[in-house]
Amino acid sequence: MSRYVMALDQGTTSSRAILFDRSGALVAVDQHEFSQHFPRPGWVEHDPAEIWESQLRAGRGVLAKVGARGADVAALGITNQRETTIVWDRRSGEPIHRAIVWQSRQSAPICDELRARGLAEEVAARTGLVIDAYFSGTKIRFILDAVAGAQQRAERGELAFGTVDSWLLHKLTRGRVHATEFSNAARTLVFNIHTLDWDDLLLGELRIPRAILPGVRASSGVFGSTDPEWFGAEIPIAGMAGDQQAALFGQGCTAPGRAKNTYGTGCFLLMNTGSAAPRSRTGLVTTIAWGLGGRVEYALEGSVFVAGAAVQWLRDGLGLIARAADSEAAARSVEDTGGVYLVPAFVGLGAPYWDERARGAMVGLTRGTTRAHVVRAALEAIAYQTRDVVECIGQDSGIALETLRVDGGACENDFLMQFQADMLGVPVHRPAVLEVTAKGAALLAGLGVGFWRDAREIEAQATGIRSFEPRMRPERREELYAGWKRAVERARNWVLA
Repeated sequence: MSRYVMALDQGTTSSRAILFDRSGALVAVDQHEFSQHFPRPGWVEHDPAEIWESQLRAGRGVLAKVGARGADVAALGITNQRETTIVWDRRSGEPIHRAIVWQSRQSAPICDELRARGLAEEVAARTGLVIDAYFSGTKIRFILDAVAGAQQRAERGELAFGTVDSWLLHKLTRGRVHATEFSNAARTLVFNIHTLDWDDLLLGELRIPRAILPGVRASSGVFGSTDPEWFGAEIPIAGMAGDQQAALFGQGCTAPGRAKNTYGTGCFLLMNTGSAAPRSRTGLVTTIAWGLGGRVEYALEGSVFVAGAAVQWLRDGLGLIARAADSEAAARSVEDTGGVYLVPAFVGLGAPYWDERARGAMVGLTRGTTRAHVVRAALEAIAYQTRDVVECIGQDSGIALETLRVDGGACENDFLMQFQADMLGVPVHRPAVLEVTAKGAALLAGLGVGFWRDAREIEAQATGIRSFEPRMRPERREELYAGWKRAVERARNWVLA
């Protein structure tokens, strides 16, 4: 009898594979980083072949760590960096361009053109999204324009588009399956979240041929099987979801009103809204949470482009810390930031501002500003950006947040989590095991093959959760937040059109 479910967690900077046993416990992890490419300021690209090779290496590596074989795995689930866009040749399987990463701003001029044509309202009504270079549709258009003859090849059906889930599914099945699922399709800017189909009007506006698009399926169920060469046996690929929706599922936010925030490269806060798809009036997006059990559920989402990436910048760009973990000690070494605010708008600002022309800014500097003040300001910026989103979710949903469930690498920083609770004025709950994104993918896959009967069978109990309670005086909280809002205004519209 198969003992495990494997989750492939393909992220922005690394590819990981995680094994879970029948109790839902994490058994082993293997992880490999891959290269980041920055061909121009604000542009971010990946090599699709390197994504695949690092992910395959992680999958094989995690099996080797526990002495397991492919036959020991009942199902495989995929969760992925969303919106990152890949176009490949159907016959050869070779990408025609580097992957354009979700963070990348290179399709911003295409977004400007769509807005100038008055399409903002149609896009919001049909997709729940805003026109922004973050989403996949304009990235597809960029690639088809950038590669000679690509538009004609796409129209002839010779090319395939996919987000990273589709790319991995293509590679794992040796090209036999070209598909995605609802949560990833909802992030493309060309998928109608109400009709649950690709939207002909938006496809026409972006001149994207239907022939290149993947089929869209439920998030849990068998998509196909891995080629035996990869893991020594065929493994059913039975669950897929974008990383933030997978984390929402893995956190147990399966009832309307429950919310989680993932602190990774960026920050992504989602609140489950059930069968309702509320229209945001504050700058958030409405998205599909998952398709499961014959129904689709929705979520409100606020996406912050730079969170943990700001700490990486402190380490790699400025050399202010040797390791990301050193940021906590540096932040605690000073009482406050000394009035310094860092707005990490390195690739523009996401929710709720959606300002592609914003750029990073540091304000409030004096001769007394030290390395520790800057480090602390970077951590505090993550919490401020999260509050921006929480305020909007409350307005759009009419639901006051009671607690915030957190995950992602940066939430291991106790200083950050305490400051987050202080800035929100509500408790922040951190699970003992932070691999909730992978757990969500594993749950979807295990449910897809009957490895588990239902999600409640392995839901984490309340034990092991650490709660950070707000301690800051409300007057001080509002004073600090007001300073943040002033700093954001200094960073906005920095790049001239």
